[in-house]
Amino acid sequence: MMNQVTMKLNTDEYILHALKEDITSEDVSTNAVMREDRLGEADLLAKEDGIMCGLTVFARVFTLLDENAVFETEYKDGDYVTKGTRIGVIRGDIKALLSGERTALNYLQRMSGIATYTNSYAKELEGCHTKLLDTRKTTPNMRPFEKYAVTVGGGCNHRYNLSDGVLLKDNHIGAAGSVTKAVKMAREYAPFVRKIEVEVETLEQVKEAVEAGADIIMLDNMDNETMKKAVALIGGKAETECSGNVTKERLKEIAEIGVDYVSSGALTHSAPILDISLKNLKPV
Repeated sequence: MMNQVTMKLNTDEYILHALKEDITSEDVSTNAVMREDRLGEADLLAKEDGIMCGLTVFARVFTLLDENAVFETEYKDGDYVTKGTRIGVIRGDIKALLSGERTALNYLQRMSGIATYTNSYAKELEGCHTKLLDTRKTTPNMRPFEKYAVTVGGGCNHRYNLSDGVLLKDNHIGAAGSVTKAVKMAREYAPFVRKIEVEVETLEQVKEAVEAGADIIMLDNMDNETMKKAVALIGGKAETECSGNVTKERLKEIAEIGVDYVSSGALTHSAPILDISLKNLKPV
């Protein structure tokens, strides 16, 4: 599960790459109007309602440019803010504030948007046994940030990457020749501590996955009636996950069927940003 500790251990390289993407040699605009070092500050403002996520990442962008920069805020990741809220104040060298503004806001807006969007899904599953999962459908070079944002919004992380677990999808099964062969080969190859999850699309494949000894069976793109039959066939012999065509409107129906997990790529690939801006920059 992605959390603050793992974020701190893994994100500086990503942030520096993003800054280098935006500043290849110099910030011409900033250097044109700021010829000398000067301390300044700017307000971070919410322009719509939502859940904060990425405040430490926002601050880190500026401290990488100016080690003396300070972000003052009473808010933390997971807090709800309303439109017009003054979230905090960033203070530091004005050149750093100007050069880091867009990168810092890109992270904060994206992460807060995912946390807010995920929370709208998570609320539909409150009080249910079924857990909400994300997927690997993340923006390239944004995975640690987006996975973390899902947890802040109330969701859970599926595997982080391809090294993190065995998930035999349709093309793996096609390459192996059958569900049975794919599970057998995975069992022989993967470390014994790894669970084996298999994606199935039909009731025949469900039966085969159960008989092959899969630990988790992913019911892919099944309608509710087929899914009910699949859960009955599995009968607790494996954990169950629903995936494919998962909308917020379907979540309660899916949970009532009794699956253990429901995964949705939309949490990361379709979440809109949360509108946040940096305003009122002035020397101090």
